[in-house]
Amino acid sequence: MRLRWRAAVATAAAAVAVALALAAPPVAAAHAYLVRTDPAASRVLESPPHTVALTYDEAVEPSFAIISVTDADGHQQTTGPVRRAPGNPDTLVVPLRSHVPEGWYLIYWRAISVDGHPVQGAFTYAVGPNPGPAPRFAVPSIAQSATSPNLLISRWTMFLSTMIAIGLFAFRFLVARSLPRRVPGTSLRAVSVAFVVASIVGLLAIPVYLEINASADSLRSAFDVDALVPLFRVTAFGRDYVDMLLCFGLFALAGWISLYLDRPDRERRSLAELAAQAGALLAAAAVLVFPGSAGHAGQTSPRGVSVPVDWLHLISGSLWLGGLIGLLVLWVALGSRRRAPALSVVVPRFSNLALASVATLLATGTIATIDHMPALDALWDTGYGVAILAKIAILLVAVAAASQNLLRVRPRLIAGPDVRAAGLLRRLVTTEAVLVVGAVFAAALLSSLAPPPPAFAEQNSAAASVGPGRVVQTLRRDGFLLQVLVTPNKAAAPDSFALRLTRGGRPIRSAQITLTLNHLEMEMPQQEYQLAETAPGVYSRRAPALIMVGRWGLDYTITPPSGRPFQALIVDQADG
Repeated sequence: MRLRWRAAVATAAAAVAVALALAAPPVAAAHAYLVRTDPAASRVLESPPHTVALTYDEAVEPSFAIISVTDADGHQQTTGPVRRAPGNPDTLVVPLRSHVPEGWYLIYWRAISVDGHPVQGAFTYAVGPNPGPAPRFAVPSIAQSATSPNLLISRWTMFLSTMIAIGLFAFRFLVARSLPRRVPGTSLRAVSVAFVVASIVGLLAIPVYLEINASADSLRSAFDVDALVPLFRVTAFGRDYVDMLLCFGLFALAGWISLYLDRPDRERRSLAELAAQAGALLAAAAVLVFPGSAGHAGQTSPRGVSVPVDWLHLISGSLWLGGLIGLLVLWVALGSRRRAPALSVVVPRFSNLALASVATLLATGTIATIDHMPALDALWDTGYGVAILAKIAILLVAVAAASQNLLRVRPRLIAGPDVRAAGLLRRLVTTEAVLVVGAVFAAALLSSLAPPPPAFAEQNSAAASVGPGRVVQTLRRDGFLLQVLVTPNKAAAPDSFALRLTRGGRPIRSAQITLTLNHLEMEMPQQEYQLAETAPGVYSRRAPALIMVGRWGLDYTITPPSGRPFQALIVDQADG
């Protein structure tokens, strides 16, 4: 009766874990887009506003948001904390001082997107009626918390501990369980202890990561635990990782019950043992859903493909890494007399599992890279792409070491206990494990970086690259001469965008010119402006369009009064 009760506990734990995984909240956009501001950017107001209201395309948590309003001298104009607008969770509001003098003001905002990445921007407005020329503002710079060292190390530790625990469990019960029966005098106790230690580390690492993440997002001290814990579940990103912690706790519980019930000296397993082990495996599968649903995979379309691909990638990596750790633990725990016979039993079985895991890891990694790379040159032109290349390089070296085990060590151990082969195995497996740990670090870094936006590919068809500073660029298109002018070409400032259009030295009048702007380093809403003819053949528009520092794609669509439309694209570097 007691065995059946324990089995029921394990099975119920797995069922709850799977339910939590399936109930993970859907997410929509990759970044929190600012869709409306009040006051409007670059607007001159007759009287000072009482509040600043920013509306995003999704609900943004006020605890993780900053709205700073400063004058030309850097004096803060806000009088209270950021809060949600009543009845509109997508709008954040901050109160302002009353009776401020005429002049220009800078609004700087920062928010945390659904995938955990900070996004920020700035724009200006003026209080009139005679505010004077817009000054140059010093735009605040807040560290991008998703890549801070503390957060990166905690993320890496979390990934390592959870993956190793899951992989060790699979190694212990799917690969090495028959060892005590086949090689008398051997034991799996060391592997079981390693699994328990890894699972305890994982149970500690996930909440530590949540606390450091909440600390970085809210700009609070990591020791302010009372204030941080309530923030764990206020974002979709945090909720996913809290649910991951719950599922991992259920996995650890089911795994410990499995160890207590398991009798490896018996070939046949009892119903209670099978139920406990199946429950642990189901819970482990549920755990590995959450990193993808909370991260880039959950924001990549189609989500029904990207999340399962990420899940398979994590499963295969866990089986490979945990199995390597399990082999090393066995190698150390077994005496020299039993080491070679024991490895001749375990290594061939693990090799089959490792081969399937490596093949799945490489296939899913390739699919994810194609999904996230809008162009081939993004691999070396962006930090995200460079991290992918580093991960690929590390994995290829690890696969080379694994191939030596498969081609050299495995046949010698199958042929019979071979002491030299066992020694070579230890060296190769140690190298392989260290490399896979390095690949997990690269994966933690990848999940901390924002992938390049689809607009990144535009730069490959650009006619010119300009900036920083004032832009004066001449282009030839379809027999027309185009002179592109951007002044002063500064982020968070009203810029003048002008295009002088001539043909054969004569200005072209009555053309229709549309300017489309895309940020090439972060996924943001596309902006579109119609340029008005302000002089013969000169079309211009003044707008605070360069709301972020970085590279922008400026795409001019020109429709002359007679003839077909044509386009001219330049890449502009805008500084603050």
